[in-house]
Amino acid sequence: MKNKLKYIWLAIATTAAVNQADAQWTGPKKQPAKEVEVKYGSLTPPHRTDADMQAFRSYGLGQFIHWGIYSIAGNEWNGVSARGGAAASEWIRSWGGPTAPKDWTKTYDNLYKQFNPKNFNAKRWARQAKEMGARYVIFTTKHHDGFALWPTKYSEYNIAASPYKKDIVKQIVDAYTAEGIDVYLYFSILEWNNPNYMSRVPKTDEEKAKFDKFLQYTRNQLLEQLHNYPKIKGFWFDGTWDASWKSAYEFTYNLEKELREKHPGLIIGSRFRNDEHGSRHFDSNGNILGDYEQGWERKLPAEFEWLNGNDWDAVMTIPPNGWGYMKDWSAIYTKTTDDLLDMLMHSVSMNGNFVINFGPDGNGNMHPEEDKIAKEIGEWTKQNAEALYGVRHAVLPPSKLGYFTQKDDNLYLTVFNRPVNSIIRIAVPKNASQVPGTATLLITGKSLEVKQSDIGLDLDKNTYYDVTLPKDFQPEKAFVIKMKLVAPKGKVAKLMDAKM
Repeated sequence: MKNKLKYIWLAIATTAAVNQADAQWTGPKKQPAKEVEVKYGSLTPPHRTDADMQAFRSYGLGQFIHWGIYSIAGNEWNGVSARGGAAASEWIRSWGGPTAPKDWTKTYDNLYKQFNPKNFNAKRWARQAKEMGARYVIFTTKHHDGFALWPTKYSEYNIAASPYKKDIVKQIVDAYTAEGIDVYLYFSILEWNNPNYMSRVPKTDEEKAKFDKFLQYTRNQLLEQLHNYPKIKGFWFDGTWDASWKSAYEFTYNLEKELREKHPGLIIGSRFRNDEHGSRHFDSNGNILGDYEQGWERKLPAEFEWLNGNDWDAVMTIPPNGWGYMKDWSAIYTKTTDDLLDMLMHSVSMNGNFVINFGPDGNGNMHPEEDKIAKEIGEWTKQNAEALYGVRHAVLPPSKLGYFTQKDDNLYLTVFNRPVNSIIRIAVPKNASQVPGTATLLITGKSLEVKQSDIGLDLDKNTYYDVTLPKDFQPEKAFVIKMKLVAPKGKVAKLMDAKM
């Protein structure tokens, strides 16, 4: 029996790892060798130009919130940590192995009877997000455990059955919208405790009938959310990797079509569905399935070219894979404010948004470290907003000093690595039609000297512009240099290449 339990636990862990890998990638995406017929491909044109999608491209910074009955546990139970037994804190229902409590699944499925977050205040959360500089929020309405944080008519396993009773999703939508923050609803497709859900492809007539009931249930809940919360801007889907969902490609195609017809301008990421050949995120011809790339989870693209011009965002935890509340942050590296600011500007410099996850506890309080990070990020975004919001990728060689962003003829360099000689050297292609003309410190408005430094490297395609920092300028955080781009004064002299 012990060996059987061990096998089940390893199977769960392996499945979780495979599922996570299926939702992410690294490096440039391989294009198919030849085109195939795709009937259930993308429903929207690439690079939408409507107002909702333009707003998405300007967000810069977002907030993710993972909250549910798993927050009561905090990735442990009766002082025993679930690390190593569950894939993540919000996956704690799947806790297996030697550390798992006896009858854990039954215990977990009854936690909703304790869910009464007396300190929850959606307006307080929204105000904190606003002060941090977040322009959109992704909120978990239902995770893989199936517990709905709104009073859904299609399941008894929802917030109305808890001691708290009140509609949490409505409070989030109303509070964040009032602060001018766009709301996206996280929705998990798979449900661990739903008797009609199965991970494998349904084979028998009985299995097909059960899974059809699940599909209709999913449709009903999504249409219910659109009806209940018309102010939302989009959905962020999860739990769509199982073979059963992948086999329902005609249903999911039509469901996405219906959702978009009900809510014009709705934004849906690439994680929702697949084509008839099983290709997820991108169809079998390499075309994105959805409005933006949704595979950058806890990772960032190293090169702008990897993105093929697609819109995208990166969702990032503070502890490693720490989405839901974790009581214990010890013995693990937790990202600092500087780490997160670096990742933020990395993302924005490549036309992406960066979304920082928060995992409140069962009472509705953020982790103290999350409060601290939110405050520090907010202080930075207020001072450097011009380089962060509504900017685009700058077509310049990458800098070892930091990240470029651009808006019209304004070029920004967010410096994370200050040179010891106080000279910010910027590489510019010799054939560039615009070059740095003037420079100022964004934080102070102080003018800085700019001069061209053609250092004459053989076969070098670039020339260089040096911006000199004041010796007494010693900031504690990354800082921004704002430059006005102008036409070059003259052509760079062509040097004779060295003969060998």
